[in-house]
Amino acid sequence: MIEDFDVGAAWHVAAPYAFLAGLRARAPVFKSEHLGAYVLTRYADVRAAYGDPRRFSSRGSLTISRSLTRATRDKLGEHGSFLSSFVANVDPPDHTRLRRSVSKAFTPRAVAAMEQDFRRLNEDLLDRVAPRGHADFVTDLGHEPSIKLTARFIGVPEADEAFVQARVKDWFQLFLSPQPPERQLELADGFLTYLDYVDRLVAARAKDPQDDFTSLMTSLIGAELTHREVVELISTILLGGNDTVPNQLGNAVLRLLREGVWPVPPALVANAVEECMRIDGASLGSFRYAAEDVTLHGVTIPRAALVLLSTDSAGHDESVFPDPERFVIDRPNAAEHLVFGYGIHFCVGAALGRLQLRTALEVLGRRLPGLRLAPGQDITYRRSIVGRGLTSLLVEW
Repeated sequence: MIEDFDVGAAWHVAAPYAFLAGLRARAPVFKSEHLGAYVLTRYADVRAAYGDPRRFSSRGSLTISRSLTRATRDKLGEHGSFLSSFVANVDPPDHTRLRRSVSKAFTPRAVAAMEQDFRRLNEDLLDRVAPRGHADFVTDLGHEPSIKLTARFIGVPEADEAFVQARVKDWFQLFLSPQPPERQLELADGFLTYLDYVDRLVAARAKDPQDDFTSLMTSLIGAELTHREVVELISTILLGGNDTVPNQLGNAVLRLLREGVWPVPPALVANAVEECMRIDGASLGSFRYAAEDVTLHGVTIPRAALVLLSTDSAGHDESVFPDPERFVIDRPNAAEHLVFGYGIHFCVGAALGRLQLRTALEVLGRRLPGLRLAPGQDITYRRSIVGRGLTSLLVEW
């Protein structure tokens, strides 16, 4: 009998690769009782499913409120289906309309203009932290520049950054991490407070537009977007900047230090970022619903069944990435990982995420060339259905 997923177990996030390799070899379409989903584990199947919204629908795929208790759902009310109109949670034609609107803020010129700002944020942080000689990378180094850059991009005042970070953490835990019933209710309170904040930010920009993402999206309400769509777009971009990108940076620094390739030679930074995402992705995968009966490898996924596209497994598929458990800093095809998705749902913020990771590694490598792991620590990851992030990473220099 094949072992099942267990999102409550440490190995599920920290070291699932032997388990996933077994699934690729013996059960590439695996019915997980624990997840209540079919899991696609081979690279070709994951990529094909991302590129086939006709058979693998995104509609409702991020609304993972199945784990919420009745009391929590009652407290959330209509917001129990949060993300119902987010761009990654819908199919064409809604997806086409939403992505077209969001893309207006992520032009190559706009993304490139943020590089110097982000570089300065990293330099300023290191001016304050470097004299200490030690830090928790997760809390002291990895998050602040990304949080500040995202806040400026969205239009969140600096005084509200800590509030937003805390509330984003609440909603990630509520929707994407298993929680006991009493904790769900606490997180729901924080989440509703957060939604109210974003709602008021949108209303403020409608009255007094600024040079920021919120103002741009608010200007499209009525013509291209609804008020709720704008609130959800802002909320999820704040998640990426406050959580996903910093988690990926922490994963990358841990990997590079363990592999003894710190500081990374400047010419290899871009490819090192891709190899770190491939081997230690901050995103473990995406959910879809089967829009019709789908038969793969002799297994029929019934219509309306939940399906997990395991990008974590795809990034370790030996048929695409030879010797996948070995970190190869100059791996020629490292960028073929699927951490940002594929096809129409390729992450609209991918270029900005890559820019942030490259810039952070360049600045950190130059400013802290002697960076090393503090001895005697236990490396642990937070529990999550779809994300990989360290709880702490003690470093010295």
